[in-house]
Amino acid sequence: MLITPSSPWEPFRSRAFAILWVVTVISNIGTWMNDVGAGWLMASLDPSPVAVSLVQAATTLPVFLFALLAGALADMFDRRKLLIVVNVVMAATATAFALLVYLDAATPTVLIGVTFILGTCAAFVAPAWQAIVPSLVPRHALQSAIALNSTGINVSRAIGPALAGVLIFSVGIYAPFALNAISFIGIILALFLWRMTPESGSALPREHVIPAIVAGVRYALHSAPLKATLIRAVSFFLFASAYWALLPLIAKTSLGGDARSYGILVGAVGVGAVLGALLLPKLRRRFGPDIIAMAGTLGTACVLVVFAIVPNLMAAAVGSLLAGASWIGVLSTLNSSVQTALPSWVRARGLSVFITVFFGAMSLGSIVWGQVAQTVGIPAALIIAAVGALILIPITWRMKLGQGEKLDLAPSAHWPSPVVVHENAHERSPVMTMIAYQVPLENHQRFLELTKVLSHARKRSGAYSWGIMQDAEHPDRFSEYFLETSWLNHLRHHERVSGADRIIQDEIRGLLAPDITPVVTHLLGVKMPPKSKAGLWKGSDK
Repeated sequence: MLITPSSPWEPFRSRAFAILWVVTVISNIGTWMNDVGAGWLMASLDPSPVAVSLVQAATTLPVFLFALLAGALADMFDRRKLLIVVNVVMAATATAFALLVYLDAATPTVLIGVTFILGTCAAFVAPAWQAIVPSLVPRHALQSAIALNSTGINVSRAIGPALAGVLIFSVGIYAPFALNAISFIGIILALFLWRMTPESGSALPREHVIPAIVAGVRYALHSAPLKATLIRAVSFFLFASAYWALLPLIAKTSLGGDARSYGILVGAVGVGAVLGALLLPKLRRRFGPDIIAMAGTLGTACVLVVFAIVPNLMAAAVGSLLAGASWIGVLSTLNSSVQTALPSWVRARGLSVFITVFFGAMSLGSIVWGQVAQTVGIPAALIIAAVGALILIPITWRMKLGQGEKLDLAPSAHWPSPVVVHENAHERSPVMTMIAYQVPLENHQRFLELTKVLSHARKRSGAYSWGIMQDAEHPDRFSEYFLETSWLNHLRHHERVSGADRIIQDEIRGLLAPDITPVVTHLLGVKMPPKSKAGLWKGSDK
């Protein structure tokens, strides 16, 4: 195919990207075959709704538990080596389980345990893989590379389930698990042969794991665009998870089908997702993210209702096409909203927060809908989920998506380097920064409004405490202060201040008394000398 500079296929010019894309699609096909096989195997070993829904929960719960840790590790260690190690563990686990299934030795407990292990490994693969994509292609081709990755996932979603259904029916239940084990060979070899280009980054030392995780969570808590996206994500995934959790039972019980029927339904979801992905660019330009997310939620609710009241395979397959298109519409829109809300320094950890919320909602939903289905029946559970999704549309509508698109989150580098004369400043803790302002009386209200916005910027960049004080004797004088855990973290704060933060700070400066510059003071924590046995300070001559 001819690739032009504006072509969505341009990332394939990169040999490394092309090879890794192909082997990742093959590996994902194996993963989808494994998921279909696991759902069908559990439906055969223990057909209760709770047991079947636990398989879905075991797939998603590890990502909820470990995504934040995985995001931090992906920033700290060699991502290529991390991906190799995790994929080797997944290949060994999949091989052992395929052998157990072949020997008819698999039990529900073993199945859930293996699914949990594979889900845990997937949690460590996701942020590392997303983080290496920018190093595989030129910057101008990054968006096309992200789109191709999404397309690859949906291609594998369309092929894997249908292939698994055929293999289960014609070869045996062990076949999809065996092919999943084999599918890891290509990606392991490709990662061994690939050599990463070293990335340039901060001159400061890397953060440790726990502080890095805390920084990512702190940013999420104080980013309005990211919080709005996370709330919308929970409102959708919590109810959409009913579809995935109960799909094996819908195929087996409601439709009276076999493994091929299940594979057809999941494959139809993949086909619908691919078709939806092709339409998304045009729909985004015309309608915007909020309308697309609402339409995807409406489509998902319609599918749940169809599954509940029309026990027909053809209708279910058509509904699955709509489910796939709706799913990719909402998921892609939410993912894009998260990406635009994150600066580069916290992108992997911010995405990990989104992944945690995504899979946490899916895990909770899977458990809840399994219990509801066992109590009131599958059709009633699907109707309840559809109604819940519809009710939350108007409730969460004010949480707008894509707010970060208008923000300049690149480092502004407008703060001057702080002066420190203490040789051991890096060892002192905590660090307090104080800024003295002189504000005319008529500007007080606007000044306080802007400093409230500024407080979130300070906390996003590393401050754990913030406050504003007014001079009792001179009411036009204010002092802002914020605390950070160390001088090193304060230096990181200097690197993280964004263009959007600078706009707020410039507006605040415009409110100050003419010709009076804010005075910035840095205070370092002091370690007090220990007391003597007599209760006096050591070294005292009194």
